Amino acid sequence: MPKIADKYLQVDPWKVVEEGFDAGRNRVSESIFSLGNEYMGVRGYVEEGYGGDTLLGSYFNGLYEESPVTAHYKGIIQSLRFMVNAVDWLHTRITLDGETLDLAKSQFSGFRRELDFRTGIYTREFVWHTASGKDVQLTFERLISMKVSYLGAQRITFMPLNFSGTVQVRTGLNLAVMHEDQQRCYWKQRKQGEATTADGTGIAGILGETVNTGNRLFSGFRVEAQNAVNIGLVQEDNFIGRDLTLELQQEKRSRLDKLVINVAEKDPATRNEDLWQRGIELAEQHTKAGYDAAAADQRAYWAQVWAESDIAIDGDPENQQGIRFCIFQLYQTYHGDNPGFNIGAKGLTGEAYRGLAFWDTESYCLPFYIFNNPKAARSLLEFRYQSLPEALKRAKELDCEGAFYPIATIDGTESCDLWQHSNLQLHVGTAVAYGLRHYVNITGDKVFLYEKGAEMLVQISRFYATRGQWGQQSGKYGYFGVMGPDEFQLMVNNNCYLNLMAKKLFEYTLEVLGTMRDEASEAYGEMVERLGLTEEEQKDWRNKAQHMKIPKDERSGIFEEHDGFFDLPHLDIHAIPVTEFPLYSHWSYDRLYRYDMIKQPDVLMFMFLYSSEYSLEEKRANYDYYEPRCIHESSLSPSIHSILAAEIGRAEEAYKFFEFATRLDLDNYNRNTREGLHTTSIAAAWMNIVYGFGGMRSDGERLILNPSIPERWKSYRFMVTYQGVKLLVEVDQSEATIRGMSGGEVEISVYGNLVTIGEAGIRVPLRKAVVQ
Repeated sequence: MPKIADKYLQVDPWKVVEEGFDAGRNRVSESIFSLGNEYMGVRGYVEEGYGGDTLLGSYFNGLYEESPVTAHYKGIIQSLRFMVNAVDWLHTRITLDGETLDLAKSQFSGFRRELDFRTGIYTREFVWHTASGKDVQLTFERLISMKVSYLGAQRITFMPLNFSGTVQVRTGLNLAVMHEDQQRCYWKQRKQGEATTADGTGIAGILGETVNTGNRLFSGFRVEAQNAVNIGLVQEDNFIGRDLTLELQQEKRSRLDKLVINVAEKDPATRNEDLWQRGIELAEQHTKAGYDAAAADQRAYWAQVWAESDIAIDGDPENQQGIRFCIFQLYQTYHGDNPGFNIGAKGLTGEAYRGLAFWDTESYCLPFYIFNNPKAARSLLEFRYQSLPEALKRAKELDCEGAFYPIATIDGTESCDLWQHSNLQLHVGTAVAYGLRHYVNITGDKVFLYEKGAEMLVQISRFYATRGQWGQQSGKYGYFGVMGPDEFQLMVNNNCYLNLMAKKLFEYTLEVLGTMRDEASEAYGEMVERLGLTEEEQKDWRNKAQHMKIPKDERSGIFEEHDGFFDLPHLDIHAIPVTEFPLYSHWSYDRLYRYDMIKQPDVLMFMFLYSSEYSLEEKRANYDYYEPRCIHESSLSPSIHSILAAEIGRAEEAYKFFEFATRLDLDNYNRNTREGLHTTSIAAAWMNIVYGFGGMRSDGERLILNPSIPERWKSYRFMVTYQGVKLLVEVDQSEATIRGMSGGEVEISVYGNLVTIGEAGIRVPLRKAVVQ
């Protein structure tokens, strides 16, 4: 199925720019112009109110509500939790001569909005033509601080073009927000009021609580306005704000600045009864410096990000913009300042997927943070450690021991109400274990491994040791009645990906326990006693790993996705009419499972994760078999195909799969950007360049680089941090240069040769993969 771009944004290497307002694309733009800082996020909705199609979305990481699920059988969840739409802290209403501004009704011209990756500031401007004949140029700016998690800031600039006079503005905090997915407001007000700070400035605040889960949120704001002749406090149910009258002079600018502090408290068990006072104190501390100071901090933060994580492409302006948009959104979504947060599939940009985190976090997102921000990578793993008690409970619900990590979660509990996914998709635990292995291998952080990681590995291994069974005829160990990463194969036996990843889990757990016994014997002894870990249990894991069934046709070298896959009826996926996509919406549900058609990479996925263990011949054979059967219903799918295609010498295919990766949302390829950004596939776009064209592999004993370059590009460069050394990789059409930017020297493999990289670096002729 071809993916077709819906292009309407300007191409700029450092910005996203929209010229002219398109009401039909408004929700798409709201997603694209989203802001966030991992703690909170807002969609790019217009703050002055809009009577057209819009999703006013304001979200906080881990702030959730729940709704009941009817469960008829043991092991099926009884409630699901979801990220709840929260306070509209940008709420503004502007009235001039009795007319209230609304882009769905008002006359305006010169509309432009932009999101600058170098400053982290979103700007929108236009000229409002009132029914009374007055013209006023309005400029809206907003930012969410990357330095202070609680802080958001807003600036509105008024410049009357043909008059002098007054304008009325109401700005405030609105808790009466609709959660669109559930069509209701989940907030009840607990307190509101005004506090006078030491400098005499008033801070207006509101404290709300979610109706079911008791999550609480304080929001408080300070206003600074030029030429304000009247300021009053407005208090309504679930709303507090200020009414201002501004005296405007023709062709002179007047500003209104609003600085907001939002403090979320998610766990009722650790409730801070002084949340109101704490919020007021934080508001006084972090808002008094003003908008300009917050904007300066923002510019400084992003300057450092681009100095350490930029990918520069010469010769491809669209993908240059695209990859910087991806990197920008990855830092907005997560940067490790709040340990224990996770990454929802849509980040903090929309309500699709309910704000839940999937196995994508460890499989697709974690590599970016491991190589660009190890602190954030560790924080992601911290979420899994903090939610280990819930994984232990979930395993018991499925009649197993150990820890069963959920397929979809916001707080560690399972929040997928489709039993075939929540009960049969067992591979999340193996992704967590792989992510831990990957993180430790690249960073060398054995402190985290021994203090927390080893315990997770033991409990995950216990689950896989009790969920599997021995086959009657094969005498092999495996998993029956499962669903692998390819979600078009339901209730299958011995999914090859799952079996192989479980085998690797057992082996890695035993390896870690062995080194921990030698290197941290005291910690090892304490853990063994606390967990009741025995030698017999470890022998059992070793036995199951050694006898794990890995379905494979030895003659062809092709791994069988699961028992019986090779015998499934074949379907020519290219014969499916374009009008029938997405298949979930056009085919009966059971029809999806009848063929050898796959949704996304399954066998190819483990060949990427454990790349060093498979030959090019094996990769070619499996790529040639599974690629024609994959319809890429998942936005994560093309990146793995592109990475492998580049490795086996299929340069054109690699580029074909890559060409919409960085611009999946910018050009709305899947026609669903309106629901929120594809955050995890944004991370896959980074992998596509670094692992695909850069030829990086990080699963073996040392880092591997085998660079290539698309014919369309003149050059590109990227940076990664490996074992504390910042490496700069620069590639053009004739050669590759690799050098250390900081941190000393490190040994890596380049085109199969071991080299030591320091500040002097190396320069090697570019090699092309052999096509067979």
